[in-house]
Amino acid sequence: MYQIEEPKYFYLFIFIAVLIVMYLAVAIWKRKKQREFADLALLNKLSPEKSKFKPVLKIIMLALGLSFLILALVNPKMGTKLKTIKRQGVDIVFALDVSKSMLAEDIAPNRLEKSKQIISKIVDKLGSDRVGIIIYAGNAYPLLPITTDHAAAKMFLQNASPDMVSSQGTAINEALKLAKTFFDDDTQTNRFLFIISDGEDHEKNSNKIAKEILNEGIQTFTIGVGTNKGAPIPIKRNGKFIGYKKDNKDEVVITKLNVETLKEIANSGKGKYIYGNKTSKTIEFIEELLLRADKKEFETKQFSDYKDQFQWFIGLGLLFLVLDIFLLNKKTKWVQKMNLFNESKKDV
Repeated sequence: MYQIEEPKYFYLFIFIAVLIVMYLAVAIWKRKKQREFADLALLNKLSPEKSKFKPVLKIIMLALGLSFLILALVNPKMGTKLKTIKRQGVDIVFALDVSKSMLAEDIAPNRLEKSKQIISKIVDKLGSDRVGIIIYAGNAYPLLPITTDHAAAKMFLQNASPDMVSSQGTAINEALKLAKTFFDDDTQTNRFLFIISDGEDHEKNSNKIAKEILNEGIQTFTIGVGTNKGAPIPIKRNGKFIGYKKDNKDEVVITKLNVETLKEIANSGKGKYIYGNKTSKTIEFIEELLLRADKKEFETKQFSDYKDQFQWFIGLGLLFLVLDIFLLNKKTKWVQKMNLFNESKKDV
């Protein structure tokens, strides 16, 4: 495990990119002017000791030297000691619907982004609780195994999209079954499953599966995102709007919030249906729910000691800079004899 102490210094790599571009521009300009002055054969006779490879090697050494010095400023730290910590909390798994209908814009900016906002703000309110994320459409996939790393949860969440699921549909049954595998059987914490969806096209027998996982101590809540009026599903290509999804009759498909389906799943799982369009009220309800929940003690391991590693990068940076200083633009005699870089032994 590692930490980055000063990530702001990564911006200095822009300077190295500019340096390389400037070098290439000057090299092209020089070559052009040399051709205007004389032909290549004459230039080789005028400067027989000049190496074509050495200038390139020097800029590589300079770029590497500066890169390692920048990494020294960033100061990566490596974890050296793994410590077992006892925490108190609950286990929460979010099952996020990423089907195409979640792209409908009856809720700004769209249902999927609204759902991400809800999850992200809930994660911000968590203390020592553990969190996991499932995404589902035609299939269900684990996006993030259950963890205490809330920052990682938010990072993975931002990447959730319909493109991550190979087939379309609403495989809620598969998501419910997958949620069961997320919880650690050795750690008997209170377990909550939050399904966030518009409720469209859900499969049959979802109520039965919700009851089955309830026997495993998993309480299921549903959060509905969308409106009863509904909205068309936009189709975009490379970020540009090209039309709306149509059915077999070439009519625009209108997707609506299916409250009844979500309520049935929540009731079967001894949870509750939550109207998710009003983010603040949704967060308040879930925050109160988790505060009232009985917190169980569990163990987690994390790195407690981190050691600075900047000294290694300083050493490598200075080494490459010294090599750059001692590298001359002249041909190296013994290398020239070996002809490693295809530099001619004789004047042309």
